[in-house]
Amino acid sequence: MEQLSLKYIERAPITATETPSVLILLHGYGSNKEDLFSFAQELPDELHIISVQAPQTLGFGSYSWFTIHFNDTQGKFSDIPEAIEARELVATFIKEVQEKYQVKPENTYLLGFSQGTILSYSVALNYPEIIQKVIALSGYVNPELLPKDVNLKDYSALDFFISHGNVDQVIPVEWANKAPEFLKQLHIKHSYQEYPVGHGVAPKNFFDFKLWIENHLAKTTNS
Repeated sequence: MEQLSLKYIERAPITATETPSVLILLHGYGSNKEDLFSFAQELPDELHIISVQAPQTLGFGSYSWFTIHFNDTQGKFSDIPEAIEARELVATFIKEVQEKYQVKPENTYLLGFSQGTILSYSVALNYPEIIQKVIALSGYVNPELLPKDVNLKDYSALDFFISHGNVDQVIPVEWANKAPEFLKQLHIKHSYQEYPVGHGVAPKNFFDFKLWIENHLAKTTNS
């Protein structure tokens, strides 16, 4: 099997379609490519699902996209140069996937959890021409990873499903719920949901973003 620039596992589409769609999964800090891949069997058959592994090793079966300094006096402090490097790695990987499987940007979905969501926001807002549909779970927008010309970008095709646990003990819900207003100012389509859980994905949350994906897939099929 031809290997791309990042390690990954995949589920090929179970149902073939004329317009292939791909869902790329970015796990959180300390996790691995197997984690979010557990969603795969419950997601639409026409999706090609690719779960990516972050490049930094934290220990056996544990990886990260960039360093977090937990003992920083101002709270969790992301290593911004590393995060920018990770953003570029993910953007390159998305383009490789699109070329390999002949998938258009409008049929490319990016799902992140926690640190994976921080990257998903930054990739989409820096490169809206390659990724247009984002599921942002339990993360937040980091302004330090955004383009300087954010008001000059064409975000007309972007669409976000955003969710967060309202008792999240890892990333405060207050960090997450700044995103809707930020996206609204940029006229970016989005939906925002909170669920009565901590740092995780509630069953209702999964059902809701699955429905969001299904609705978008239906539009693609009918267009």
